Amino acid sequence: MNAIDRTPVTILTGYLGAGKTTLLNRILSEDHGRRYAVIVNEFGEIGIDNDLVVDADEEIFEMNNGCICCTVRGDLIRIIESLMKHRDRFDAILIETTGLADPAPVAQTFFVDDDVQSNTRLDAIITVADARHLLGEIDKAHEAQVQLAFADIVLLNKTDVVNEQELTEVEARVRRINPTAVIQRSERCQVALDDVIGRNAFDLDRVLEIEPEFLKHFHHHHHDDHVTSFSLLSDAPLDPERFFAWIQSVAQDFGADMLRMKGIIAFEGDDDRFVTQGVHMMLEGDHQRPWKPDEQRTTRLVFIGRDLPRNIIEEGFRRCVAREQALTG
Repeated sequence: MNAIDRTPVTILTGYLGAGKTTLLNRILSEDHGRRYAVIVNEFGEIGIDNDLVVDADEEIFEMNNGCICCTVRGDLIRIIESLMKHRDRFDAILIETTGLADPAPVAQTFFVDDDVQSNTRLDAIITVADARHLLGEIDKAHEAQVQLAFADIVLLNKTDVVNEQELTEVEARVRRINPTAVIQRSERCQVALDDVIGRNAFDLDRVLEIEPEFLKHFHHHHHDDHVTSFSLLSDAPLDPERFFAWIQSVAQDFGADMLRMKGIIAFEGDDDRFVTQGVHMMLEGDHQRPWKPDEQRTTRLVFIGRDLPRNIIEEGFRRCVAREQALTG
């Protein structure tokens, strides 16, 4: 099959909390006339990211039983092969990796599997970078460096929370790792999609300069053992006053080691889902949409960090259950 006839694939990568899902939602929400199949990978026990993706007509596949660059790459191949049976339903494929993924073995999938290679082509690896936290994490997190090294396009996000001098320093650091990538600045991933999607930007020759063995064997990626995740669940509604005081104290006490927090909250007396996200000590949240009539109102929180004290955080979370529920539960 000619390259022009093969289905283009874009890999969205970037370290924890950089804004990958925000970019994915922008792509799915824009009126561009393209249809996408979406594959979302997570690092955690329960799925959150799939529910943070905007309601769309696209087919969305969730992979949360392992990291896409390690244990579940076979699942990725099977999903793509299944998608190829229904190619008339979409124009391109988007893959959002976990923030701890090495994009190299994901990209390698499109060159070492014959069926995948004959039906798809890798259009670009887009790495979303957090302008505020990148310099603090890059020397501690090998994944952050590799994600930048393999990027065809670097979306330098959250530029509104840093000054011009800091931006210049971050861009210089990115350039030392990857001098050829296109750098796009953005606030909340507000960037012209034609600047990042459908660019045919993936350059295999450049990748082979970075990793000469790229096509010769499967990459093996090992995560930092100190980085772990855990999930908190509650079928009882939470008290908003208690929850906000608690999550702020968690960010204050453990923010240095809290690489990522994300969750969907069911508050007492609130008919809307509340979505909260955090990176280190930066927290944000807002109502997302009404709970659906047949939807179980369950609170789900995922924490990813370095040696976070799960027992302390979990104990505080349990105290956030609404008072009436706590008395009767």
